[in-house]
Amino acid sequence: MAADQPASPQTSTPYARIDDRISSFVLRRSTPRGWLIGFGIAFMLSLGLFGAIAYLFYTGVGIWGINIPVGWGFAITNFVWWVGIGHAGTLISAILLLFRQHWRTSINRFAEAMTLFAVAMAGLFPILHLGRPQYFYWLMPYPNTESMWPQFRSPLVWDLFAVLTYALVSLIFWFVGLVPDLAAVRDRAKSRFAQIVFGFLALGWRGSARHWQRYHQVYFWLAALATPLVISVHSIVALDFAYGIIPGWHGTLMPPYFVIGALLSGLAMVLTIAIPLRKFYHLEDLITDRHLDNIAKFILAMSLLITLSYATEIFMAWYSGNQFEEFLVQNRALGPYAPLYWLMISCNAIMPLALIFKRVRQRPLFLFIIALLVNVGMWTERFVIVVVSLSADFLPSSWGIFVPTVWDIVMLFGSVGLFAALIFLFIRFLPVISISEVQEEAAQSAEGA
Repeated sequence: MAADQPASPQTSTPYARIDDRISSFVLRRSTPRGWLIGFGIAFMLSLGLFGAIAYLFYTGVGIWGINIPVGWGFAITNFVWWVGIGHAGTLISAILLLFRQHWRTSINRFAEAMTLFAVAMAGLFPILHLGRPQYFYWLMPYPNTESMWPQFRSPLVWDLFAVLTYALVSLIFWFVGLVPDLAAVRDRAKSRFAQIVFGFLALGWRGSARHWQRYHQVYFWLAALATPLVISVHSIVALDFAYGIIPGWHGTLMPPYFVIGALLSGLAMVLTIAIPLRKFYHLEDLITDRHLDNIAKFILAMSLLITLSYATEIFMAWYSGNQFEEFLVQNRALGPYAPLYWLMISCNAIMPLALIFKRVRQRPLFLFIIALLVNVGMWTERFVIVVVSLSADFLPSSWGIFVPTVWDIVMLFGSVGLFAALIFLFIRFLPVISISEVQEEAAQSAEGA
């Protein structure tokens, strides 16, 4: 919508239909049965996570499978995986906005919500991994009488600031984009309670020319601020590993390797959410085949880059002449964790090659299956990086095998359940598609026609 056009229910009929249709998902009195079933399953998994966390606080991290030499297990694997998933929302919303890619308008809203919820999941695991999570605030530089300060040379402290900054900027960016849509829902709400709640969240938005002008300025500068975070956050997470001397970690490849993997897993999660949402809410005219095709092309590009990273890692292990790096490559491919390594290669490097064919990219079911496999493969990649490298370091006398316990598995699937529950709540109570940006896109298309 142009800067001098107010947002009102009395706009032309196509725009009013867009308002009414997206707002109806929020304002409808009855909740669809499919939503209740899905949320119920996700909520039960979330209860498992909360129960496991309570038992962890009571007993300690000994309930996990971690031990010497594998001191990092599922918790750090989950942390890196969830942080990576949170990158696609910023890519779709901020970077594509700066490049004026208008096809992003129908998918950016739930991609941004996905980012927030994924970062929230990621923030759980480092705190739980501390052993004494009640003292997590010791990582913050706060004034205290003991003159104890964090070790600022530690990448773990950098993680804290990077993830918090990313979460804060993503939250502000997401909420600013929501303001015009919250006003649209407020204007269509029938109940007094909904009018008060959405009116409070809309911050007095009236859709005047001045409001639109300031909105576009703030939204653009927030996108510019969020764009460097796509690279910086996961690069800092990669430094947790690159600063170690463990074979498989100590390398300059880690930051770009992690960023590429993060974008791959995040885009796969966008497809995992978009395809069922499109199907069950009949949004084929808003989340079109073009959107799915473009995301699939991004996934294919990231998959080719991650394949190049795998090949570079193998080549550098041979070219360096470092016997420990050479053994690590052999151990991954032929050692006790070999099935997981080849599952990683299959899901991340081989299966996405099917997206070369347009016929596959036009089949939502095939795209959904490939996206699920990529999500599995990216979690497996994190496991291979974290656990396999620690299980066989420099001294054969200190080698050991990591075996996850039931609590490791419960926390993994519980975090997936909590993430899904938050997505379900977002779909039910907030506009899942950007009303204002879809209207603007429709107006531009009408003017062009």
